[in-house]
Amino acid sequence: MITARLQRTPLGRAALATRNRWRFFALSVLLATGTVLAAVGLLTASGYLISRAAQRPEILSLTVAIVSVRFFGISRALLRYGERLSSHDLAFRTLTDLRGRFFDRLIPLVPAGIDGSRRADLMSRFVGDVDRLQDVYLRALSPPLVAIFCSVFCVALASVILPMAGLVLAVMLLLGGIAAPALTRWAARHAGRRQARARGHLAGDLHEIAFGGAEIAVAGREEDWLRRATDDDAELLSLQLRDAMSGGLAEGLGTLLAVGAAVAVTAAAIPAVHSGELNGVMLAALALLAMASFEAITPLSQAAAVIDATDAAAGRIEEVTERPVPVIDLDHPRPIPAGGPIRLEKVGFAYPGGDGLLLDRAELELAPGEAVALTGPSGIGKSTLAELLVRFRDPDEGRITFGGTDLRDLDQEELREAVRLAPQDAYLFNTTIAENVKLGRPEADRERITEALAEAGLEDWINSLPDGIDATVGEDGAKVSGGQRQRIAAARAFLSRARFLIFDEPTAHLDPVGAAALERRLVDRRNQGCGILVITHTLADPDAFDRVLELRDGTFREIRDGGPGGRR
Repeated sequence: MITARLQRTPLGRAALATRNRWRFFALSVLLATGTVLAAVGLLTASGYLISRAAQRPEILSLTVAIVSVRFFGISRALLRYGERLSSHDLAFRTLTDLRGRFFDRLIPLVPAGIDGSRRADLMSRFVGDVDRLQDVYLRALSPPLVAIFCSVFCVALASVILPMAGLVLAVMLLLGGIAAPALTRWAARHAGRRQARARGHLAGDLHEIAFGGAEIAVAGREEDWLRRATDDDAELLSLQLRDAMSGGLAEGLGTLLAVGAAVAVTAAAIPAVHSGELNGVMLAALALLAMASFEAITPLSQAAAVIDATDAAAGRIEEVTERPVPVIDLDHPRPIPAGGPIRLEKVGFAYPGGDGLLLDRAELELAPGEAVALTGPSGIGKSTLAELLVRFRDPDEGRITFGGTDLRDLDQEELREAVRLAPQDAYLFNTTIAENVKLGRPEADRERITEALAEAGLEDWINSLPDGIDATVGEDGAKVSGGQRQRIAAARAFLSRARFLIFDEPTAHLDPVGAAALERRLVDRRNQGCGILVITHTLADPDAFDRVLELRDGTFREIRDGGPGGRR
C-alpha cells in the first residue's frame, strides 16, 4: 500500500528508485528519534531536578535526577552526531544513485530522444534538480516518521504523569504537526513549483550569453540579452525570497507552538497541583517535556516549505528520463556479421511533426573498400542518414542491413564499433589532444594516437606545439580552429577498428586546398578495406571517390560513377 501511494507522485517514485538505501534510512530515523527522545529526557529530568532542588532535600535524593541529566545530555550529543553523520551519508549516497540513474536513462536518449532540449536546461536538471532530491529522505520521509514515534512516546509519558496533560499535549502536537505544515506549504507551494523552471531558464540565458557573446555583440543585442537574463534572475530571486519567507514562517510557527504547548500543559496541570493530584515538583517537568517534544514537530513545517519544490524537481527529471527511448536493443541481439556491405532497402523516415519524408523508399549500398560521397541541399536528410547508419534512430519503413542482418537485430554498441560516425560538430573535451583522439579507442598507445593524427594531416601542427599531443584544446575546443577540430574528429575515427567510417561535413571549416587534401586522406582508408561515406555540401575533389551520390526528394541519385581507382 505504501509503495502504491509513493508511485503516484514524482517525489515518491524518486524515493522508490533509491530504496536500496532504506537500511541507511532506517538507521537515520532511529538515530534522529533517539536524539529527540534524549532531548525530551534531558529537559524533563532538568525540570524535575530544578524543582526538587529548590526544596533543599538531602543531596542523595537528587542522585538519580543528576545522573539522568548527565546521561541524557551526553546521549543527545552523541546521538545527534551519529544522526548527522548517517543522514548526510544517506544524502550523498542517494545523490550518487540518482545521478547515476539519470545518466543511465539519458544515454539511450542521445541524440534523438533529446531533440530540442537546451543543453543548459539539461545541465540544470542533472545538477540542481538532482541536488534538490537529497531532501527526499532528509525532509520528506524522515521527519514525519520521527514526529510520529516521538509524539506517541511524549504523549504516553505525559499521560503517565497526568492524563489531562497528555491530552492537552496530544492536541498541541496535532496542531503543530498538521496545521502549521499545511499553512507553510500553502505559502511556499507557488514559489516551490516555479523555482526549478526559473533556474533552468536563467541557466539557459547565461549559457547562451557566455557561448554566443561574440554574435550578440556583433548584432548589437547586448542590452536585450542582459535584460532577458536580468528578468529571469529577478523572477528566480523573487521565488527564492518567497521560499525563504515560508522557511522563516516555519521556524516562527514551530517556536510559537512549542511555547504554546508548554503554557497549555502548565495551565492544565496547575489545578491538579492545587487538588493534590500532582506533585508540584512535576509541574516544571511537564512544561519542559511539552516544549522538548516539539523538537520532533518543528522539522515538519520546514519539510512542507520545500516538498513542492522537491516534487517539482523530481518531475522535471522525469520529463527527461521517462521520454520514450528511440532505439531499443533486443533481449538477445545477433552477433555482428563478419563482413558484407551496408544496405538501405526501401527505407522511409520522417521526423514527428516534420514537413514530410526525408527518405522515401530509399535504396543505397556501401561496400567494404569503397569510398562514396553524398551531396545535397541543407535540411534534405544527409545527417539523418548518418544517424540511421549508426542506429541513433530507426527507419519508419524498410530496413537497413549490415552483412545481410537488420541493424535492429544488432547490439548498438557493437554496431558502433563496426560503423563509426565523425559528426558535423564533433565535441572536443577540455583535455589534451591525445585524450580527445583516444576517445576513438581507449586502449590505444601514444604511438598509434600520433599515427592517427598524422593520417588526418595534423603532423606538422602537432610538431609545432611545445607540448605536442599533450597540449590542451580548451573548453569545447576553444584553443583550436574549426579545421583542426574536424581533423581531430577524423583522427578519432581513424584510431578505431571500425569497418565503415562516416564523415559528416568533414571539410566545412577548411579552405579548398585543405578540403581536397583531407578528402584524399579520408578516401585513402579504403585501401585498408574500410568503407567510407563522406557527407558534404561541396566536394573539393570529386575524382577521389568511387561514386558521388546526391540525396534529393527522399532518394539517392548517382551523379558520377567511378574514380581514379574505378568502382569497387
